[in-house]
Formats: sequence, structure tokens, C-alpha cells
Amino acid sequence: MSLRERIEALTASERQRYGEADRALFAEFRTALARGEVRAAERTSTGAWCANTWVKRGILLGFRIGALVEMSAAAGWRFFDKDTYPLRPTTLADRVRIVPGGSSIRDGAYVAPGVVCMPPMYVNVGAYVDEGTMIDSHVLVGSCAQIGKRVHLSAAAQIGGVLEPVGALPVIVEDDVLVGGGCGVYEGTIVRQRAVLAAGTILTGSTAVYDVVREQVYRRSGEGSLEIPVGAVVVPGARAVPGAAAARWGLSLYTPVIIKYRDEKTDAATLLEEDLR
Repeated sequence: MSLRERIEALTASERQRYGEADRALFAEFRTALARGEVRAAERTSTGAWCANTWVKRGILLGFRIGALVEMSAAAGWRFFDKDTYPLRPTTLADRVRIVPGGSSIRDGAYVAPGVVCMPPMYVNVGAYVDEGTMIDSHVLVGSCAQIGKRVHLSAAAQIGGVLEPVGALPVIVEDDVLVGGGCGVYEGTIVRQRAVLAAGTILTGSTAVYDVVREQVYRRSGEGSLEIPVGAVVVPGARAVPGAAAARWGLSLYTPVIIKYRDEKTDAATLLEEDLR
């Protein structure tokens, strides 16, 4: 039986107790995640993204199987977590640059060669971070988030995780995207390649994004995702709250606005950091 078939059979059993064989199967699954051999979401040949529900169920299985143990790094620096999710056993051969200062990568996350991790940052289980990406200080890459090649996640950016429901897409950030400082990308939002999110931009599934270039409004449809178009430059903005009282009080609501699409000037600004990788 394939790894998928064995994981699906184990997750379907919903047993209360798990033996050593079950734990060995989960360890095999976790290793496949850490190597990038299986992913919580994948892009099809048409460019659409789909969630791998069996992978997400397998990740949840690890929490069910695991026992709470002490994982202390040193005396006085104590940690307690499920024994099925230790730190990722990264070595020099992985060619991942992890700068000293309190960063953590949970096992079951894939971090490709050439990724740079600035302290402190955290990558959660099921995440996939592709080659050449910069994870800056105070960045969170949530469970199952999919990060493309040559992405810059600037300081304090938060990339949300979507582990449940298992059929829901996680946050997707495609190749060559720049996510500015203090940005938040949540609820299965898809940021298409080469987009730029200016510092402080917040995107959620319930956010409407106003494109003043193409004169369109982008929203999530049904159970789908909010999608930021290829090459869009998004900045924090505001729009008036309707109603007489709101007008009298001068109220406005936060809204992200696409003010342009990438051009040579934008490309020049984002290329300045290549030497840091």
C-alpha cells in the first residue's frame, strides 16, 4: 500500500490507542512532509490550487497520536509539546541558513535549500517554503502555508495557517512575491506570483480588495479563496462607511487597494535585497 493509503486507513480508524507501528507510520509521513515529497496543497497544470485532504488529516493525526513530553533545550529554558512534533532536524547539508537567535522550524515542515531564516521566526508543521525565500525576523509561517520561490517575508509578517477544515486551502504565496513588514495574510488567501504587499497590508477571506487600475473589486466567492492578481501592488487604504451617522462622524473602514502593477521601478526596488540571500 502507498503512504497515502496507509495514512488514510489509519485516520479513518479513529481508534483511541495507537501502537508502535502506528507511530512508525506517522514518523514516515512526517519525514515525507519535511522532504517536500508530500504537500498540504498543490498547484495543478491549469494554475489552480487544491488542498490534499489526506495530508492535512495526517498532520492532525500526529496531534492525536502524540504524548505531551518535555523538550527543553537547556536548564531554565523549558518546553513541552507533543512528542510527534519535535523540532525539524536541520543539518548543514540542507543548505538552509538559520541565523542564531531563537528561530524554530517544526518537524513536518519543508524548508528548501537557499532559504534564509532571520531570528526570531517560526515555521509550523505542514508548511512548504521553496528555494531562495527570505523569512525575516518575527515572521510566522502557519500550518500548511505554501510559500513559493524567492519570496521575501519581511519583518513581522504573519502568514496564517489553515489546518482545519481539511478541505480548505491554506494560504498560498506564489513565486517572487514581496510581503512587506507587518503584513497579515490569512484564511486561505492566494497571492499570485510577483505581487507586492506594502507594509501593513492585511488580507483575509472576508476582505474586499479594490483594484483602481482595472476598476474591479476582488472578493472570495463561496468556499473559494481571495486571489491577488499576478504582479499587483497592494497598499493599505480606506473607504467611507455608508450611512448618515458614519458620514457625520467621518468614519472609514480599512481596505486594501491595488494602486499599480509591477513595473521596472518596482522590480529595481525589490532586487536591492538579492545580495542578502
